[in-house]
Amino acid sequence: MARDLEVAILFADVVGSTQLYDRFGDTKASETVAVCLDTMKDATHQYSGTVIKTIGDEVMSTFPSVDQAMGAAVLMQKRISADNKKEENIPVSIRIGCHFGPVVQEQNDIFGAAVHTANRMTSQAKARQIIISGDTVSLLSPELRKQTRQIDVATVRGRLDEVALYELLWNPEEATSMLPTIEWGESRDRKASRLILSFRDRSVQVNDQRKSVNIGRADDNDLVIKGNLISRIHAKIEMRRGKFVLIDQSTNGTFVQNVQGEERFIRRDTTELLGEGVIGLGRAEQPGSSLAIHFKTAD
Repeated sequence: MARDLEVAILFADVVGSTQLYDRFGDTKASETVAVCLDTMKDATHQYSGTVIKTIGDEVMSTFPSVDQAMGAAVLMQKRISADNKKEENIPVSIRIGCHFGPVVQEQNDIFGAAVHTANRMTSQAKARQIIISGDTVSLLSPELRKQTRQIDVATVRGRLDEVALYELLWNPEEATSMLPTIEWGESRDRKASRLILSFRDRSVQVNDQRKSVNIGRADDNDLVIKGNLISRIHAKIEMRRGKFVLIDQSTNGTFVQNVQGEERFIRRDTTELLGEGVIGLGRAEQPGSSLAIHFKTAD
């Protein structure tokens, strides 16, 4: 009989398993994948989760709460990272995605839109990442919520709106700086009220009336910029509590340079924009170059 449940759905899979088989052969690669699967299943059980099924090199699990799912996810990452340090082992990485929502349970499987969203989180994750949806972040305990940062947005099958992607930083070193910033020579206490973006003969502003701007090569972006290295929706700039934040959503990343010539590269990450400088999509741009986006914060 089918049952309606609300659970945290977690997918964890081995990154690049096909290359493992090509490089190390079927026996060694299958042994390595099997060890990873055992580690992921054991971590699930330690945090009161249920292994729904394994699909090749992937484990699908459910948990009563998001905190329990994240506890298992962190344990999976830590154990597999520790195993990589052993000389006899083939170094491997896993990626993890999670979403909390309603599902229908039939026998030993679950179904529903929430499952698709959780799977989408996993497909957006890179090696060694734990990605969770924005809705799921709100269900975390305050301590765990402090270890998350928004890195992207994504579309999900069956949903009209985009889903915010958050990363849970499970390495202490990574959690020390939640929002990479560039110092621009201005006081960080000074609040700007608008950010002006200029590209060739066009300019747009991010302010209280227009809190976000999309940039990319697709014609429906607020600032359309064509180039071989530029993604359809390359980056977004948002106004958040008086700060202007660039969110890279691209394949090739974004370069930001301040007026002192200091440069930062961002890919699937965020940085705060202060003062003035130049943004390059997919490659570094010098002030005045044909694809340079100039930005300036103002009162």
